[in-house]
Amino acid sequence: MIEPIQKLHQKLHLRPQDRERLLAFLEIHLPDVEVWAYGSRVNGRSHDGSDLDLVLRSPDLSPIDWEKLNALDEALKESNIPIVIEVRDWTRLPESFHREIERNYVVLKPMESSINLHPHISNPQISFQN
Repeated sequence: MIEPIQKLHQKLHLRPQDRERLLAFLEIHLPDVEVWAYGSRVNGRSHDGSDLDLVLRSPDLSPIDWEKLNALDEALKESNIPIVIEVRDWTRLPESFHREIERNYVVLKPMESSINLHPHISNPQISFQN
């Protein structure tokens, strides 16, 4: 199902400004990587203190460079986004975890995204899987 990106913050229980900051960090640190959200913020079981679980998928599904992954992780920890954001590399997760994630996820940032962080210019689309 395709949904407007503006509804993404509702699905993930994120404030719009936090979603925009998160997307900006992803574009800066890993512009060519697809990002899926999964876990309690996707399946509807989150609470105010729930973390946001993200899995990062490189274009050819090869491992993401540790330095880039760590730089993103540090930037998120130092940001003013008021929730914990856990980032994981798809290729470094066990196959059983892949299957679990594939059952219910949200594509937060499509591969080689050109997400427009200025919603007044266009209405980008995001794919929701569940």
